[in-house]
Amino acid sequence: MTGIKKLNWDAPETKSADLVAANLETLKVLFPEAFGEGQIDFDVLKELLGSSVDRRDEKFGLNWHGKRRARQIALTPSTGTLLPCLEESVDWDTTQNLMIEGDNLEVLKLLQKSFSGKVKLIYIDPPYNTGKDFVYPDNYSDNIKNYLELTGQVEGGRRISSNTEASGRFHTDWLNMMYPRLKVARNLLHPDGVILVSCDDGEVANLRLILNEIYGEENFVAQFVWKARQFTDARANTNISTDHEYILAYARDDGFSLKGVGRDESKFANPDNDPRGDWMSRSMLGLATRDQRPNLHYDIVEPSTGRVFPPNASTGWRYSRERMAELISAGKVLFPKNDQGRPREKKFRSEMRAEFIAFRSVIDGIHTADGTQEIRSLFDVDLFAFPKPTELIASLIEQVTADGDIVLDFFAGSGTTGHAVLKQNAAESVKRRYMLVQLPEPLDPSNREQKVAADFCDKLKLPRKISELTKERLRRSAKRIDEENPLFKGDSGFRVFKLASSNIRAWEPDPDDIENSLLKNTEHLVQGRAEEDVLYELLLKLGLDLCVPIETRSIAGKAVHSIGGGVLIVCLADGLTKEVIEPLSAGIVAWHAELAPAADTRVVFKDSGITDDIAKTNMAAILNQNGISDVRSL
Repeated sequence: MTGIKKLNWDAPETKSADLVAANLETLKVLFPEAFGEGQIDFDVLKELLGSSVDRRDEKFGLNWHGKRRARQIALTPSTGTLLPCLEESVDWDTTQNLMIEGDNLEVLKLLQKSFSGKVKLIYIDPPYNTGKDFVYPDNYSDNIKNYLELTGQVEGGRRISSNTEASGRFHTDWLNMMYPRLKVARNLLHPDGVILVSCDDGEVANLRLILNEIYGEENFVAQFVWKARQFTDARANTNISTDHEYILAYARDDGFSLKGVGRDESKFANPDNDPRGDWMSRSMLGLATRDQRPNLHYDIVEPSTGRVFPPNASTGWRYSRERMAELISAGKVLFPKNDQGRPREKKFRSEMRAEFIAFRSVIDGIHTADGTQEIRSLFDVDLFAFPKPTELIASLIEQVTADGDIVLDFFAGSGTTGHAVLKQNAAESVKRRYMLVQLPEPLDPSNREQKVAADFCDKLKLPRKISELTKERLRRSAKRIDEENPLFKGDSGFRVFKLASSNIRAWEPDPDDIENSLLKNTEHLVQGRAEEDVLYELLLKLGLDLCVPIETRSIAGKAVHSIGGGVLIVCLADGLTKEVIEPLSAGIVAWHAELAPAADTRVVFKDSGITDDIAKTNMAAILNQNGISDVRSL
């Protein structure tokens, strides 16, 4: 008989994914001979890898104080959880979108089991490290506790400070913040997924180097230049107006390409009733000087008039003399009505091979001012400085994702990415999902740059936190899009979760009062937490989607939850006596048979809810005899 396994605080099932253990298992499969007595023999591993191992003391790459620690932090599992907040959510029962409030490093770790390899696009707009926008702590000794203190959720809360240039660790602090987050995020990407990171000149060089290291230089896709500024910056001390920002793009694996931009079909027509169909005219100017390509520099003669059109000295023509003669003979060259014009090619739609043309690396026509106007139209005030316009993010979403794909932004800020997903979904009549993560960064009304946002929160009776504005934008933008697209029935809701310490109590004895410590820890779960809190921690720690359907039935007078169509069955009720156990177990067996889950079922009970060992033994026996062998207790 299998019996019941107890899930303690330090059990693997109660933590986020152990990335170190996963790496070791992968190495064992590839190089079993490099392992002995559970340890890696690095000398053997080096021999197996041969010339691929760099044995030099001086190596190419980016190094800084704290890099080793940052790498270790990325590999350390999280013991936290995400608490469901139904009252702050929209369409909880039906939505597939997530808005998570918390430190994004811990949240990314907690998402590993449920969403590993499932995210098609990650877009982030992290702090640019300007000296006043750095809001993440660099003390990771106990990151959950530290986060709760920083956000004022436990006694001793303190202000989150900026990363000033006077700190002496200006770039180092920023790199220590970014490195573990980018590393953990990679595991969430689908094999053909992409990460896009916005930045400016301040950290673009360092950012590219750490992305090369984490994602692989071979997986570099592009360094987009976005012309963000619409008008010249008159404040520039150097007399140079910095008009641009960057978006770095890296693929999860090699071989990725963007969708491309669709052809402008409006340019095609058939005004002369050409039997070959619709056509458009396009330039035949080349790209090479006479010295570079002398064969592309020649006169074009119009057959019917004898008019001569010489080449442009700096460009020449697109085609050789022979190819041009073929085009003229086929009636595919359009000659101008006067001598000031230039011959153009008559290009037929049927001859166009590609449905899409290349997406350009310089993005123009979309400006920061557009993002500011969007915020103003939703809130009637300017709540955020320099928000990204939704059109910018939506254009990238269109290039990378399709119906059903997941888009993740773990520096959500004003919520532009969520807004952009909804907007693009409505434009294409599809259902992408978004997952947003935002730190509940406090807003200070005494700070001139934060006063408008803080006052807005006060007006709506919301806590003074940026994350509250993120949620409010999601609500307002969804309502606006629904009003503007009445025929589109998309997912306008989102589930709110908040980072917290685990529902499973850790063993923390008081050496001066061991007796009282024992009494406190007879209950394995943290007091004051709701049943839903425990349920969703189980989803996280056992690798189920946070939006998976949950069905609840009363069996033998106790609430029983079926999650994911019976993959997980949970009963957290008290008073499970030996008299209750038999009808309860029989009811679970019957429901399990009715559900007929595609995968093996795990059943979880609350350990303190089972009154005695006899009841526990009987329950395990009944479930095991009916094909349910994985029975656990919390």
